[in-house]
Amino acid sequence: MSVDTVSLTGWGRTAPTTAVRFRPRTHEEAAAVVRGRGPRGVIARGLGRSPGDAAQNAGGSVLDLTGLARIGDLDAAAGTVRCDAGVSLERLLRVLLPLGRLPQVVPGTGRVTVGGAIASDLPGLDHRRSGSFARHVSALELLTADGEVRTVLPGTALFDATAGGLGLTGVILGATLRLRRVATALMSVSTERAEDLDDLLARFTSGGDRLPYASAWIDLMARGRATGRGILTRGEHATPDMRPAHAGRTGLSARSEGPRGRFRLPACPPVPGGLFGPASAALYNEVRYRGAPRARTGELRPVGAFFHAADAFPDANLLYGRGGLVRYRCSVGYGQEETLHRVVRRIAARRSPAARAVLQRFGAADPGGLSFAAPGWSLALDLPAALPDLDRFLDEVDEEVAAAGGRVCLAKDSRMRPEAAASMYPGLAGFRELRARLDPTEAFRSDLSRRLGL
Repeated sequence: MSVDTVSLTGWGRTAPTTAVRFRPRTHEEAAAVVRGRGPRGVIARGLGRSPGDAAQNAGGSVLDLTGLARIGDLDAAAGTVRCDAGVSLERLLRVLLPLGRLPQVVPGTGRVTVGGAIASDLPGLDHRRSGSFARHVSALELLTADGEVRTVLPGTALFDATAGGLGLTGVILGATLRLRRVATALMSVSTERAEDLDDLLARFTSGGDRLPYASAWIDLMARGRATGRGILTRGEHATPDMRPAHAGRTGLSARSEGPRGRFRLPACPPVPGGLFGPASAALYNEVRYRGAPRARTGELRPVGAFFHAADAFPDANLLYGRGGLVRYRCSVGYGQEETLHRVVRRIAARRSPAARAVLQRFGAADPGGLSFAAPGWSLALDLPAALPDLDRFLDEVDEEVAAAGGRVCLAKDSRMRPEAAASMYPGLAGFRELRARLDPTEAFRSDLSRRLGL
């Protein structure tokens, strides 16, 4: 097991803190770190893709689990696979897709570990049908504060607290995942442009759930009559009869699962002021919107290119300047569309350079006490952290969201106030009580848990 002292941030590159990083190769090595933890505790970390400080632990220990990355045998009869927590979803897709299988829920990036997907309870593009990632975990292996490894099953209080619990109930070492069967490595995709936010919301709901996967890029720089315009993308798994004539016999080529190419910035420090100012972001959004088809159906895309399009540009966080980026993800319930309108108008009026912004629909809430997804609309956007008065502005948006019964995603957060988190998550009190019983010495801590009092 390797050990070093490092300065760590989330993918947003804000608020770096220093910790001792351990890289275990076995469960026994991970357990030894938990048993020998110092007064500042320990937190698990995967690929560091959380934008905020959920996987940082200032002055304490961090368990880097990327060395635990074994994929067990696929149980074809049960439709399950057992894998270590450090396995990336990108690699999991690469292994499973040629076998005609996929995880039941595929989040929007492959550059996250299985353990991270469970600890964040990540939703996919078909949340209305499938729920979030942890709903399809048959069992997980959890290293608890006493240094023991437990098998934790769905339906128990510990499982529900661990799903979305951000690593604060223990270290997820492995999991058994339920899988779905697919016939090809392709998606059949429909794309359409919406003229404003009302049009976009109507298009989301007009087709029902005939195409299970849906998300929209929303132009948060547009104002006036075009406020909230966007591009809606929906998809379904392609069947063999949809494949081009020249495709292979099964259509399950492992070569076709990833995004189309990867674009990396040259090896240089982040641009001091960032490349996304109001003018450049507005130009980018205009080009993107005008370049999209008004309506197109039946386009075939590789599975990975559909689900993980953003992974084609893994260094996008460097575009936001030396201060890094803040990812803001909130949700409001159905019937609270006017709140969504007000939030979109506020962002557009401020001329905040939001080039990345995604709108989704959620279905039934997941059982995790701190799980983010609940019935309604989710809006996620990235902003340069160095924007003037950004914290105050987002505090005001928090108040608007909380007043409507909505919430901000804890797994993405890097700046929310503890009182806001308490008002948004009614399950937080129960989560704290369970932690106090299982872990009275607070073995598992993070910068996020200290900041929000989790």
